[in-house]
Amino acid sequence: MSSLIQIGELSERAGVSHRTIHYYERLGLVQPAEREGAGYRYYDDTALKRLEKIAALKRLGLNLDEIAAVLPLYFADATGIKGKEKVVEILKVQLAKAETQLHELTAFKRDLEGNIARMEELIAQAQRG
Repeated sequence: MSSLIQIGELSERAGVSHRTIHYYERLGLVQPAEREGAGYRYYDDTALKRLEKIAALKRLGLNLDEIAAVLPLYFADATGIKGKEKVVEILKVQLAKAETQLHELTAFKRDLEGNIARMEELIAQAQRG
């Protein structure tokens, strides 16, 4: 993409809907390079690269707020190191949350198993007599 394109072509190239692009614009994740008086938006290579990066970050499990914090880092630093470091930081927080949830779910599972065993014993006792 070497020239400006309209939203339809950007949508097709990025594999996202017009509506998604407009939503990302409202969130400040993507901006048109130009706007015409008639309201037409024109996009450049940067918009496509940002949409591709958003898709990649979503695949890593980041939500749009997290992506909004990371995205500028990728485009401010040509190496992408700062963006990657921020992604690692976010993923480590997500991992810690997942480990906590796993611990809580394991405890809940043990409680359920105990409750089931107690109820089955009560049923057996009632059936015996």
